[in-house]
Amino acid sequence: MRTIAVVNQKGGCGKTTVSINLASALAQTGKRVLLVDMDPQSHCAVGLAVPEEQIEQSIYDVLISKSRNEPMRLAEILWQISSGLELAPASIDLSAFEQQMAGIAEREGCLKDVLDQVKDDYDYAIVDCPPAVGLLTFNALRAASDVLVPVETGYFALHGLSKQLETLSILCKRCSQQVDVKVLASMYDIRTKVAREILAELRSHFGDKMLRTIINFNTKIKEASSFGQPISEYDAASKGQKDFAGLAREIIGAEAKQQRRQMVNSLTEQLESISTSATDLLEATKPQPQAVQSRQPKEQAEQQLTPTDIDAKLSDFYGVSQIGDAVAFVTLYPRANSVHIAGDFNNWQPEKSPLERVGDSGVWQTKIKLPQGKYRYRLVVDGQWQQDPYNELTELNPFGELNSILEVK
Repeated sequence: MRTIAVVNQKGGCGKTTVSINLASALAQTGKRVLLVDMDPQSHCAVGLAVPEEQIEQSIYDVLISKSRNEPMRLAEILWQISSGLELAPASIDLSAFEQQMAGIAEREGCLKDVLDQVKDDYDYAIVDCPPAVGLLTFNALRAASDVLVPVETGYFALHGLSKQLETLSILCKRCSQQVDVKVLASMYDIRTKVAREILAELRSHFGDKMLRTIINFNTKIKEASSFGQPISEYDAASKGQKDFAGLAREIIGAEAKQQRRQMVNSLTEQLESISTSATDLLEATKPQPQAVQSRQPKEQAEQQLTPTDIDAKLSDFYGVSQIGDAVAFVTLYPRANSVHIAGDFNNWQPEKSPLERVGDSGVWQTKIKLPQGKYRYRLVVDGQWQQDPYNELTELNPFGELNSILEVK
């Protein structure tokens, strides 16, 4: 059984989302998957619609059972999520785990002992770790064959990555097993210049420690979580599902390569290497002081883009943005034959606002002059009405669906 610990001490990086949807994507390939929630907040159960009031026993009870001389089998607490996916839920009791296990020998290996007993029953175990480096996380690291670190493509996330890997490096010097550490770019918003630049720097600095798959920002993933479903069940055709399916394929492919090539780097060496790279990357991407930026020649600072320049730049991002007195709509639909916009500004008549395809790239764009105000709109792709996948601002309409929101200032 391959055990993957999803670790990031920074909250809000999509760690639990990655854990749930990676586990589901692996199960969809026919693998037998166990999802273990080691976070006292029990978000995996919430994200999979497991009623909290019905969780009578959790992973906490299994972990401490041996120390109480009342061994409990993992199977006694499992919830069947799908044909190939089972969940070992957490509970708030986990927050007392460190205190309860104080003075107990081998307390760092409780989870490893539990998973070793079921290693023949599953192909993969995905462990969602708490947003802190403590005894719970260390248990996950001791049990893990792989460590997956989801990272937002933002400057402050990089700062947190550098600091947390330094901490993990110190903590894991006590680990003797060989572990493969990978960094995953998550919540990537291609519309922002910062995200694109930092992704490039991540790839440059981390090299083969960086997964090729990227988890893009996608509102469907958030919607799926709110309905207690993995994205594979909520919207199998969404971009988010394609991202996680790609991640599952890459992980399975990496396992085949590992079987042909023995790992030679220890966990400590990898973490120290990544930590050093993260520190260098932090310096490379640090914003320049305002005083330095102000030294640009006045002519360069005042240079304005021409309309031709703006049109050329439009296909560099997706979503909606205000350019002068016009609003630019850019989206990606490689297989679409037609894309239109319907909204408050055209009396919800899509034929009045068609988008133009940009070459053979699959990008569609248009510009519409709009006065100041707030507007609701939807895209109409080959006759199918849907929200703008690259605009996170939405509100529920009277038909129970989501309108995208645009505010012109």
